[in-house]
Formats: sequence, structure tokens, C-alpha cells
Amino acid sequence: MTALKQSTGPKLDHNSTDCRAVSGVLARVGDKWSVLIIVMLGDGPKRFNEIKRAVGGISQRMLTLTLRGLERDGLVTRTIFPTIPPRVDYELTKLGRSLWAAVEPLGLWAQGIHKAQEKFDQKKS
Repeated sequence: MTALKQSTGPKLDHNSTDCRAVSGVLARVGDKWSVLIIVMLGDGPKRFNEIKRAVGGISQRMLTLTLRGLERDGLVTRTIFPTIPPRVDYELTKLGRSLWAAVEPLGLWAQGIHKAQEKFDQKKS
């Protein structure tokens, strides 16, 4: 048996601050609700109920938690308008728009995969 050649680069410490920070960001981006909300906000600000209606299957609590997380991460801003009842809009920040620019092509790619799967499945029927 041959031994695996070890990398000559620096050893990765999975407990390092940098590694934990990257893991946290990837967890946010990998969350299905976050990505859907980021994509949806790509065409402009939305109210809470608009987002809830557009993102099928998300509970009010999960939407609230997801929006708070996106706001904490600097991806979304929350603006309260002093009306009765108060109006709250959510909008992508500059950082959020940069994430949208990265995930939009992924969404298009996923749609292509879905079409290919449908075509394949029709052949089997």
C-alpha cells in the first residue's frame, strides 16, 4: 500500500477563528430559507407578509429567525415606517446584493438540472 502524500501547505486548524467564521457563513448560505429570501429580495425591498407568501412552506417563526440572522450577518436591512399599523420593509444591503449575485447563477444552474431531470424522467415513462 502506498502512503498518502501530505500537503506541504499549512495545517488546517478546524477550531481556528477563521475556520469557525467560514463555517458559520457557509451554514447561513446553505440554509434553504436564507437563499430563497436572498433571491427574492434581489428585485427590491419586500414586506414581511410579502416574503411569507412568496416563500411557500416557511412558518412565521422561521421567517422571523431567518430574517434576524440575515440582518445580523449584514445581508439584509430592516426599515420600520411610523405608520399605523407600522410598516416594516426588508432589503438587501450591499453585502447582501453581492451574495445575490453569487447565488443567482447557482439558481439558474439548478433550474437547468431540474429540466434535465424532467426530460430524463419522461423518457423512462
